[in-house]
Order: sequence, then structure tokens, then C-alpha cells
Amino acid sequence: MIQIDDKLISEDIFSEEFVCNLSKCKGACCVEGDVGAPLDKDELEILDSIFDKIKPYLTQEGVKALEEQGTWTTDPHDGMYVTPMVEDRECAYVTFDDKGITKCGIEKAYEDGAVDWQKPISCHLYPIRITEYSTFSALNYHEWNVCSDACSLGKELQVPVYKFLKTPLTRKYGEDFYNVLSEVADEWKKEYGS
Repeated sequence: MIQIDDKLISEDIFSEEFVCNLSKCKGACCVEGDVGAPLDKDELEILDSIFDKIKPYLTQEGVKALEEQGTWTTDPHDGMYVTPMVEDRECAYVTFDDKGITKCGIEKAYEDGAVDWQKPISCHLYPIRITEYSTFSALNYHEWNVCSDACSLGKELQVPVYKFLKTPLTRKYGEDFYNVLSEVADEWKKEYGS
């Protein structure tokens, strides 16, 4: 682990390579799993406030699930905030294009200028998962078999996780943090990289 300010960062973020490959996985990360996407507490109010604006971008099943469960819910196992799901399948905020690829309805609304919030940060940051502790945040690389095609494409293109996630890392922690992270990654690669 490497420490930058109050963040402990797994070296896997420098060593692993990753580029989403939606044409292969079809956005399985939005469909697979036993609970919805993790949410930060400050995102709950945002989801409540934008619901009416994003409704036109969602499936009928998604809207129904959100109207019945609320715009967010809690994981029954650990009480963490998560997005609701449609009948224990896909995230309620998911849409499907004509090729069966999942897209985030919130992000589509953002791209159209209907809302000014892109999507939950946990989705934007994937495959990095953040665990918050009382005095620090731990940033870890999360390995999931549904992303094997993203790992293959990342290796082919030689894109480390932290570079693939420049935009969401900057969104979460700011440009200064990302610049320091990049410098640390360069030093790490000189010492430990291939």
C-alpha cells in the first residue's frame, strides 16, 4: 500500500491494466451481483432530487422499482447504501441499447444536460473500490470475472487502472491528488514495474 495524504492506495492500481470493453461484456457489472451499486451518503439526496429528470431515460421496470423501493436502498447484509435493483437482477438505473449493452440512465441524462451529476462515484471509479475508515480511505483494485475482457483489453493497450480512471479519480479527489498519484505511479513503475 502507498499513502497519499489520508488515502492508502493498493499498488494493484499501478500494476493492473484495465479498459472497459462494453462490446464484449455488454455492461455486465450493472446486471451481475446480489445488490446494487454502493452509494456515498451525500449521493442519496442527489438521487432523490434528480429522479423526475432522469425518469424519461429509464426503463419502465426501473421506474417501477424506484417508485416502489425509493431512489436508494440499503444492503440487507451490511446496511450500506446501494442502488435499488429490478427483481434482484439489474440496477434500476440501467437502460439497454439496441445491441443489449447496458448504459446508465443517469449518465445518459447527464450527457443530454438534463442533470449535472454524472452517476454514482462507485460506478464511475470501478474497478477501484473505496473503503472508508475513521482516519483514512483505502483504495483497492477489485477483481471480478465479469471484467475479464476489460483486463485483456487493458493489457493489450497497456493502460494501468489509475490512468483508465483519471476522470473519476479527479472527480472524487481533485486534480492535485491525481497529479501526485501519477507521480507516485511513475516512481513505482521505475522501481517495481516491468
